[in-house]
Amino acid sequence: MASHQPLGKYGEDKAACFLESAGYQIVARNYRYLKAEIDLIAKKDEVLAIVEVKTRTGRSLEHMAEAVNKRKIDRLVMAADQFIVSRELDVEARFDIIWITKYGNSISLEHIENAFHHF
Repeated sequence: MASHQPLGKYGEDKAACFLESAGYQIVARNYRYLKAEIDLIAKKDEVLAIVEVKTRTGRSLEHMAEAVNKRKIDRLVMAADQFIVSRELDVEARFDIIWITKYGNSISLEHIENAFHHF
């Protein structure tokens, strides 16, 4: 297992708990289509949130814009489209980022709704 995987799973678990406490239903985790992966797909009301979770330690200097680049966005859009079309869903979809920074035993979590547009 790569060294970043436990941190990534930790972040995805925290993000899922956060979304559930905010009234979302987790529809899928780690949905894969071709070379794309969606960390979390969550639904609240009639909105489907396609969520990219980024977890870093406090010593990371990476900025959100660097972590979710055009290539990543293109893959997320492709996978989200496949998910929605294959299930014949009639929902509004949006793309969110949950950015988690871990400082020892504590975390900072930022939920950015509509982080980017897919057109």
